Amino acid sequence: CAGNPLSIEGIFTPNEYIISNIYPNPFNPITNIEYSLPENANIKLIIYNIQGREIQTLINGFQTAGYHSIKWDGSNYPSGIYLIRLESDDFSFLSDSGDTDSKKRNAQTQKIILIK
Repeated sequence: CAGNPLSIEGIFTPNEYIISNIYPNPFNPITNIEYSLPENANIKLIIYNIQGREIQTLINGFQTAGYHSIKWDGSNYPSGIYLIRLESDDFSFLSDSGDTDSKKRNAQTQKIILIK
């Protein structure tokens, strides 16, 4: 082959940890949360009320790199503003000292509105 090798790695792997889409928002009572992970990681996807109290953990564990989605059913909660927080510990991070056990934390928070 006299050209560049074909690679699909960058096409299907996101570039950053992000909550990319929440729909519908406002919602009643179910919403879909889409998020992306650029690398394999342990993540937490947590719902907080407006006072900052954790009310539900949707995900707490290892997930592979890529695009993911999960539904949240707010039927048991009152109308109001809620926060969705995506936290990840990236274990593939190599520190300046060469320590491969180092972790870097990535986090993002988005606001959602439940209307009943």
